[in-house]
Amino acid sequence: MADKSFRITRATTINASPERIHALLDDFHEWRAWSPWEGLDPAMERSYAGAASGVGAVYAWRGNRRAGAGRMEIVESEARHVAVDLLFSAPMKAHNRVDFTLTPADDRTTVEWSMTGPQNVVMRLMSTFWSMEKLVGPDMEKGLAQLKGAAEKA
Repeated sequence: MADKSFRITRATTINASPERIHALLDDFHEWRAWSPWEGLDPAMERSYAGAASGVGAVYAWRGNRRAGAGRMEIVESEARHVAVDLLFSAPMKAHNRVDFTLTPADDRTTVEWSMTGPQNVVMRLMSTFWSMEKLVGPDMEKGLAQLKGAAEKA
């Protein structure tokens, strides 16, 4: 049987300051501009609670079968790092952690996006046929490309 946890990481370099990118990550309202999952359901219901941005900001969604349902909360927010507690309630239950790490170099910033979490029995069984890398990796790549586009707009 497959490992009981997973870690998926993707990275890209963006021609923007860490401050500009951080602003897009630290405010869930900004995620509509770059999140790869925002377009899955045009009628998706969204709600925001807690802080306007940063630690304590909460975003919940409920959509069609493709979008599913869940809740995110920013649990860490520093100049070079944002961490999100991610709880999926549909189509299957999962509790993961998402980390964005920003590394500046000259006038560019490398953004590393990682997702980690336990794999329940169903996920471990699925991973023998279809890995979390294949399920989530392409979405993360699309999201980073869209984040790059949003951050580089001036």
